Amino acid sequence: MSELPSGAAGKAFGHYRIGGQLGAGAMGVVYSAYDTVLERKVAIKVVGDRVLANKTARDLLLHEARAASSLNHPNICTVHEVGDSDGEAYIVMEQVEGQPLSSLLGTNGLSAESVIRYGIQIADALAHAHEHGVIHCDLKSTNIAVTPEGRVKVLDFGLASRLRGSEFHAATSSKAPLTESRAIVGTLPYLAPELLRGDPPEARTDIWALGVLLYEMGSGAHPFRGRTAFELSSEILREPPTPLPANVPLTLRAIISRCLEKSPADRYQHAREVQSALDALPRSPQASEMRAELERPIRDSESVHRSAARSDTSVSVTGTAATPRGKIWKIAVPVLLGALLVAGGLYYRSRQKYRLTDKDTIVLADFDNSTGDAIFDGTLKTALNLSLRQSPFLNVISEDQVAATLQMMARPPNTKLTPEVTRELCQRARSKAYVAGAIGSLGSEYVLGVKVVNCQSGDALAQEQVTATSKSEVLDALGRAASKVRGELGESLANVQRFDVPLSQASTSSLEALKAYSIGQMAERERGPGAALPHNLHAIELDPNFAVGYLSVGNDYYNLGELARASEFLTKAFQLREHANEREKLVITGDYYSTVTGELDKAAQTYQEQIENYPGEPSAFGSLGAVYAEQGQYERAVEITKRGMQVLPHAGIWYVNSAYYTLALQRFDETRQIIHDAGTRKLDGFGLHIAAYGLAFLIGDTAAVAEQHQWLATKPEYDTFALGLAADTEAYGGHLGKARELTKQSVDSAVRSDNKEVGAIFQAIAAQREAVYGLRTEAIPQAAAAFKLAPTSQGTGVEAALAFAMAGDTTQAESLSQDLGKRFPQDTQMQSLWLPAVHGQLALEKNNPSLALSTLAAASPIELGQIQFVPNVSCLYSVYVRGEAYLAAGQGSAAAAEFRKIIDHGGIVWNCWTGVLAHLGVARANVLEARTSQGADAEAARARALAAYRDFLALWKDADSDIPILKEAKAEYAKLQ
Repeated sequence: MSELPSGAAGKAFGHYRIGGQLGAGAMGVVYSAYDTVLERKVAIKVVGDRVLANKTARDLLLHEARAASSLNHPNICTVHEVGDSDGEAYIVMEQVEGQPLSSLLGTNGLSAESVIRYGIQIADALAHAHEHGVIHCDLKSTNIAVTPEGRVKVLDFGLASRLRGSEFHAATSSKAPLTESRAIVGTLPYLAPELLRGDPPEARTDIWALGVLLYEMGSGAHPFRGRTAFELSSEILREPPTPLPANVPLTLRAIISRCLEKSPADRYQHAREVQSALDALPRSPQASEMRAELERPIRDSESVHRSAARSDTSVSVTGTAATPRGKIWKIAVPVLLGALLVAGGLYYRSRQKYRLTDKDTIVLADFDNSTGDAIFDGTLKTALNLSLRQSPFLNVISEDQVAATLQMMARPPNTKLTPEVTRELCQRARSKAYVAGAIGSLGSEYVLGVKVVNCQSGDALAQEQVTATSKSEVLDALGRAASKVRGELGESLANVQRFDVPLSQASTSSLEALKAYSIGQMAERERGPGAALPHNLHAIELDPNFAVGYLSVGNDYYNLGELARASEFLTKAFQLREHANEREKLVITGDYYSTVTGELDKAAQTYQEQIENYPGEPSAFGSLGAVYAEQGQYERAVEITKRGMQVLPHAGIWYVNSAYYTLALQRFDETRQIIHDAGTRKLDGFGLHIAAYGLAFLIGDTAAVAEQHQWLATKPEYDTFALGLAADTEAYGGHLGKARELTKQSVDSAVRSDNKEVGAIFQAIAAQREAVYGLRTEAIPQAAAAFKLAPTSQGTGVEAALAFAMAGDTTQAESLSQDLGKRFPQDTQMQSLWLPAVHGQLALEKNNPSLALSTLAAASPIELGQIQFVPNVSCLYSVYVRGEAYLAAGQGSAAAAEFRKIIDHGGIVWNCWTGVLAHLGVARANVLEARTSQGADAEAARARALAAYRDFLALWKDADSDIPILKEAKAEYAKLQ
């Protein structure tokens, strides 16, 4: 066979007749051929001489080819035979009719629908191979063929992976820079970072290559575009991908981005996950039909029987051709609805009147969908929930309470809520009734039923049936049914009429958008805001006027610590609030005032109005508690949180908020009990672990600190917080070198996970401590880098402005503070807390302590308020700067009182640098007081100063010795002795 290239056409090899050459590469030459025994076209790959010369490589190739021959999948090119004849290796495979994917891409790539359609098939092929222990390792657009009917075929599956891997590792075992000898693998643009680092190939390296391929299909270019092998490998190892074009949907970008995570642990772990994620993205009906056709099996007798069964269910009007269509409906609708309700366990056994009260709660069961159309799955339950939530009278228990109750029932949180399960859940939750719905189709029209059932007796309390003439009418028809049910349950007609916005106006007219939103709500409950975000983004992409969708996206970003992005979407929700019902309007308005404009009084007023109008709405209690905390009113925050817990017991948010508020009040034993109670109820999550970290730090439990850090660090979405907190803790102990490294890791993690705002805030705080520890020249570039990382973030802006001021860069600090003042003119904390602290520090830089003190007077009312964007409660910057101002003014007693305030509020400060430097501030204030006093008063002040110095030096007993402020403190202490 090695002689085949010279005049091979028409020659026979065994029972194969060789045709023309199809292609050639580093691994050998591929010919078309004809199998004379099975009478079929095939392709024969003849292994090249270079490979044959390497016995190990040749053996590995044949081993992999035999493994690939075991794969049987419609999207994988089938290997028919592997041979070794007279010392020559060949592989016989399916001859694919089609063209390489690379030839279809053009300069702008493919449509999103094509990317999704091809991506699903490629991911399916990879998943099949991985499940059979075969890794491709050479996935690229030239190794993908597309048949005329649109089927993808992955070529060379497993044929070269181990060989290329062995060559690659042999060439890189010395960790030498990439050279031309290493570039012979020919697939550098598709190589995962770990392969470039010398790690062995595995399934997740294929997922990286799939990400490159998806990127290439979406844009027509590669994500990394270095001109030389060295530049390209450097970009793959260190740089983010080139941004995708704007026409690539956000949800598809998110999938590609995750495939291209530098760390294999951050990527999708299985090709099936990529397939599922792509499969969940929307496609046109034509694209869905094409995929269905590609997957359609050969019809057999079973499919014929299914067809006959469908025919038997159709409405027959034999002999009544002249019967008016409306008369048919009078017969057909009740029959169909009765069948739906019986099938869903909703048979209407009684019409006895039963009135609910505004104290009663109800539970929503899952909708029974017999239409066969998956668009209604989950969607109609969400729609019914939104419709019923318009009522101030009805109290639908939240999904959080449903999940908590299912846990008590020893059932998983995603248990399907059939009428039987829902009735038991209703009883356990001490609700009065449950609501169940059903939908069925009759021709092109839809029939919907909504029924309310007493969960103790099983008697029906209310029932309504409606029809929709088309799919686009289903939502409003469901809303009409819900409104009628509300009246039957005892809500006043005036109330129903006042709070009765059609569903298409109160939420969205798009079933697809509502479907995406429904999936997002479920994902948030099960896996948190990071999992919900892509679905909620897709919802507003489908309906740009979906106000509640924007609210959810804003809350997702808020809970991920990205307040700048949160503000963007909450602003849009506020602008679209007329597309929401009255309840959601209040939620949107309150969140807008609290997060976007920062008008805390208006936010508190809105949440209070929400509580008065909707006393059964638990979220308003939590939001009002948070506003009280931002105003420094922690007792009121605790009180309103307890009221919320009475409305919705056992929800994790109450335990998180209560832990923060009791920490701020220095009630550590109470905090410990709250965290313990949450654990006994099997409540878990980011907020509880952050609070537990703060408590452990404050009581000096280093083992517990390490335990909480470990939990956070093992969650990729919280890694940035874990590293940032650890950096603050190290800096608190004077370990500045360790703190710098941890801060760098935190920022790197933030960039990697596209959570730049959180990383930038930690970096700006690091710049502050460099400045106050006496390293001003190091602080300025740190602050600049932080601001550059997240320039639109309010949190980054204020932290960086303060850092510039403390480092003596008054120009930068003044410029930033002026911009912040203009951007947030009504923000309570900005105007009364942050800007006074920055301006006070600037006044100190200009040796004007009197101006600093007058400026800082505005901060007093809310100086203990909680800050939204930091993991601790607050660093109390305004208090610290005021203490420094009193020192500069020669007022030792007043200065000591300010620094003591920080020490006495450790439950607010936690591990912030202000907490440790407050001890030094007290010492210096008492030295000043001793100088201005006489006799016993002077001696007492001197003794207090010595004790405070000892406290500080004990905290920094093993601190880095070269920190300037430590040297100063030691000298001052020695002089005082």
